[in-house]
Amino acid sequence: MERSLSMELVRVTEAAAQSSARWMGRGQKNEADDAATTAMRDVFNTIPMQGTVVIGEGEKDEAPMLYIGEKLGTGSGLEADVAVDPVEGTNIVAQGTWNALAVLAIADRGKMLHAPDMYMKKIAVGPEAVGEVDINASTIDNLKAIAKAKNKNVEDVLAIVLDRPRHTELIKEIREAGARIKLIPDGDVAAAMNTAFEDTGVDVLMGIGGAPEGVLSAAALKCLGGEIQGKLVPSNDAEIERCKKMGIDDLEEVYHMDDFCGGDDAIFAATGITDGELLQGVQFKGTKATTQSVVMRAKSGTVRFIDGEHSLKKKPNLVIQP
Repeated sequence: MERSLSMELVRVTEAAAQSSARWMGRGQKNEADDAATTAMRDVFNTIPMQGTVVIGEGEKDEAPMLYIGEKLGTGSGLEADVAVDPVEGTNIVAQGTWNALAVLAIADRGKMLHAPDMYMKKIAVGPEAVGEVDINASTIDNLKAIAKAKNKNVEDVLAIVLDRPRHTELIKEIREAGARIKLIPDGDVAAAMNTAFEDTGVDVLMGIGGAPEGVLSAAALKCLGGEIQGKLVPSNDAEIERCKKMGIDDLEEVYHMDDFCGGDDAIFAATGITDGELLQGVQFKGTKATTQSVVMRAKSGTVRFIDGEHSLKKKPNLVIQP
């Protein structure tokens, strides 16, 4: 995998973030997502690679762009699996709140899980707690293991959980264990990634979110030396049947890092759309826009934070053809 792709991929997330940020707080999540999707695809197709979308905006008949199976890039260079979420947190952008990101990841062809678009139970931790958690263990046992690994008391552990009715029992268990909780409205890719950065204060992501987001989270944590485990949670008979058609017969199967994102390399890039713990959101300043991004590579372990300043006059459509 060419190291130069890292900077090329940041251009993709920067473009998506800037396009989506125009819709911040306007209550129109679909428009924000459409703008980001268009920009992401336009810039992707200037990159010398042979990408195939394995995690995207949906099936071909559901999504006009960045659909599963769509080819991205110029058609030459690296053959890669591509996972994208042009707006990770469409409701966040619509409401103008925290932690919306434009995110993508690539891995060598055939190395990313083709996760069905359904719920997944997940647990994610940063490097210090790798090998210490078990998705089949009790909530309190996982919290104790994380506390021990990080040399802190359970009362000091911070778990991040999506604020959903389905998590009522999980929230009760965390509170009974004495740990702290941060409830978030959306954005569990950002939450999973934050477990690997000490400055965010987050120790663990727990709960049920989207399976496709699990793949993106795994790519980020692979680069950061963290860990994620997941189990599919079909909501109905149709989703169970879909799993069977995809060759998934054991719904109790636990997916580990190499299941989500195998091989020895991956690149993950994200740009803030709205402000968050890790990245600042897009700011528009007259004829310029500023962005803050992170790009990471698994093979080298390199993590780069990039501040960008963009001329809106020279790149009115966010794309300059090579």
